[in-house]
Amino acid sequence: MILACDVGGTSTRVALFEPVADRAVMVDSETVRSADYRTLAAIVEDFRSRHPQTVTAACFGVAGPVKDGQCITTNLPWHVEVKQLQAVLGASQVTLINDLVANAWGIDWLTPDDVVSLHPGLTDETGNRAVISPGTGLGEAGMICVDGRYRPFASEGGHSEFGPRSDTQFDLARYLERRFGRVSYENVLSGPGLVNIYTFLRNSARADEPEWFADELKRTDPAARISEAALKSELPICVDAMRIFLKIFGAEAGNLALKLMATGGVWLGGGIVPKIMPLIVSTPYFMEGFTAKGKLSHIVEKIPIMAIRNQHTALLGSARYATRQGQP
Repeated sequence: MILACDVGGTSTRVALFEPVADRAVMVDSETVRSADYRTLAAIVEDFRSRHPQTVTAACFGVAGPVKDGQCITTNLPWHVEVKQLQAVLGASQVTLINDLVANAWGIDWLTPDDVVSLHPGLTDETGNRAVISPGTGLGEAGMICVDGRYRPFASEGGHSEFGPRSDTQFDLARYLERRFGRVSYENVLSGPGLVNIYTFLRNSARADEPEWFADELKRTDPAARISEAALKSELPICVDAMRIFLKIFGAEAGNLALKLMATGGVWLGGGIVPKIMPLIVSTPYFMEGFTAKGKLSHIVEKIPIMAIRNQHTALLGSARYATRQGQP
């Protein structure tokens, strides 16, 4: 039995997988609020109390930089260590990887129904791939083809400096700089980032916020409510916030494609993408940002873009990594 885990800033998914042939089948799974626990080990202990099967190998995809079997999580106050997880599980084969690396590992186990082609492009079967996933934070990773198989590698590109591309975006950057000091892409391309864009539009008097909607945002998840209102064209301020979000999302996805020469394709993951898929498909904003690359626009225009709908992709990737012991 293999234990796989996808650790995010908002939710942590834990599952047991049973190896079958060249892949693994999910047997049991649970999702918990990460903030309800003081450590990742506590989540594992809680899960194991209900699922006591013997675990032979485990892999944890964690949102944060991983080095020497340790990770200080970016959006949680946790210090995760392989040794501690080994002690809890009683298994020696325990691995810690970045959550976007886990996401990339899971791509080869997805079915056609798990993926939406946003732009067919011209597929390069041996070209590099890129994965970019906005959620509680912004994750980015790459995949390099070695001997016909893809090997994912980690990146912390979501924390690179935000590069505005219009007068409005420059004003947004200055607004956020006053709040945070340094402005990263994660400050705009994430759930909290969408709220930051919305707040900027409201506080700079670029759009009106009805009082009833302000009250709603206090009682619910503001990012989810803003997204919902944008999808329904319910309020101009939400539509405008989402338009800015999509333009920046497309621009940074295109930046990542250029940095990695990802002619094998760019994959959009994370918790936000499935929820705003209709807007990505029906509006030009994402693709405009993606392809506006000056002299190299002709390169990115040919790159395929896929959107991942399966929210268990990182779990699948963690299980795949554990099954193959890190071999593609």
